[in-house]
Amino acid sequence: MADQRFYATGKRKTAVARVWLKPGSGSVTINKRTIEEYIDRETSKMVIYQPLVLTGTFGKLDVTVNVLGGGGSGQAGAIRHGISKALLEFNPEFREVLKRAGFLTRDSRVKERKKYGRRSARARFQYSKR
Repeated sequence: MADQRFYATGKRKTAVARVWLKPGSGSVTINKRTIEEYIDRETSKMVIYQPLVLTGTFGKLDVTVNVLGGGGSGQAGAIRHGISKALLEFNPEFREVLKRAGFLTRDSRVKERKKYGRRSARARFQYSKR
């Protein structure tokens, strides 16, 4: 099990994260950079660490992530989703805990498209009665 890696894909908005887990010292590498170099917001770091802390594997698994698309929040959500799915590959007993926390469900909320005849997705052009 020392050289075994667990892979999963996570998605959020337009971001896609490919996640690999392997037993190790607990380092998190995102796009060949450390998490401190890649992510500057503490809330995003907290979101990424949530599944590891919840399952008690924080500091026991090395996380390698390749993420593309989206912004900071979307990428953090995609990484969390990917880590959660990879933890299931690592240990299927984590399913109940992760499912209850909502980490296994793909968040389907995406930006609504702009419609023709309108200023944006829902806002109309200003109406002038006279």
